[in-house]
Amino acid sequence: MKIAIICDVLGKGNNGTAVVTQNLYEHLKEGGHNVTIICADQSKKDAEGYFVLPTVKLGKVLDAYVDSVGVCLAKCDKKVMDRVLCGVDYIHCIMPFALGRYAAGYARRHNIPISAGFHLQAENITSYLKLNRLSFLQKLVYKFLYRSFYSKMDAIHYPTQFIKDTFENAIGKTTNGYVISNGVNGFVTRRTVEKPREYADKIVIGNVGRYSREKSQDTLIKAVKYSKYADRIQLILAGQGNKEKYYKRLAKNLPVMPKFGALSREGVVDMLNYCDIYAHTAEIELEGIACLEAIKCGKLTIVSDSKLSATAGFAADERCIFKNRNPKSLAKTIDFWIENADERRVLEQAYLNSGTAEYTKECMLDMDIMIESVIRARRLLDGIAEQPSVCEVGSLMYR
Repeated sequence: MKIAIICDVLGKGNNGTAVVTQNLYEHLKEGGHNVTIICADQSKKDAEGYFVLPTVKLGKVLDAYVDSVGVCLAKCDKKVMDRVLCGVDYIHCIMPFALGRYAAGYARRHNIPISAGFHLQAENITSYLKLNRLSFLQKLVYKFLYRSFYSKMDAIHYPTQFIKDTFENAIGKTTNGYVISNGVNGFVTRRTVEKPREYADKIVIGNVGRYSREKSQDTLIKAVKYSKYADRIQLILAGQGNKEKYYKRLAKNLPVMPKFGALSREGVVDMLNYCDIYAHTAEIELEGIACLEAIKCGKLTIVSDSKLSATAGFAADERCIFKNRNPKSLAKTIDFWIENADERRVLEQAYLNSGTAEYTKECMLDMDIMIESVIRARRLLDGIAEQPSVCEVGSLMYR
């Protein structure tokens, strides 16, 4: 088949959207399909399988923010989109922005099966405006996304049951949704990695994520100040983002300065294996691949109890959960696990054996099932298929 993956927001390899897009691209290529990614990442201009559109300009402030989180936002050129999409057999959209919305209309006009991933929480938008406490506003955002985009899809890929329930509760409708994790790359495994020499006498606490309000790394920095072991704790905050200067000011008076900056994919996996504790502090988290990677490495993983985060359901023990945005609660949790190393090792094994984290390859097989179901249901609609399966009937219900 000729398949188009539409990704309005693409960015660096450590960006979640880029990882999801690349994983799907590689899997479909391995299956023998002709796959094109349509995006605005100018670094991909000469790369095989990519078609690059211009980058949209949003103004100085918003452009700086988009750049700080390491992504590129595409500008929709309708004539170019028509040319690139001509002759495709299937379309999958990653985001509900300009390219995705145009692709949805194109698919309808040309009777092309289409699906979309759900990789954006309403709170990701309202948090930037500091309005994420207004629950009615989140519902309005979700209803807008449904009316303008997701209602036009044959199927929706939800990375977690959490976000499927959140979206369907907000819009008051049941969708033709497939809950499929984005998965963890196969090279993310538990292995013996020596701590770097400079951390040999330290308790290393890791955290991976974009430096942003919703990821709440400030809670972790403040928690270290309250810890009885502050002078022994080495934080490694692997990431980048617009909050970096603020976080460095906040950490200035800690006995041990945290390590800031993005790590390579190999560097992240090494850190997850040699750190003593992994703390995932995000208040808003649709899936939390970094958290799943820590679990796949068999690491004692601490999570927030935030109702806006899927990772709240990943904890292997209630003692691994702290009160959202409460530094003292997090400090108490950290201190408990520092003082109980034997129990920590037992729980590390429990995380490793929990089955919470799946490998990407397994998840991609479920994506195949979704795509095949959508195509067969469309053929049924056109009167060229045999008796539909349960999945196919589900797809037809939402056309």
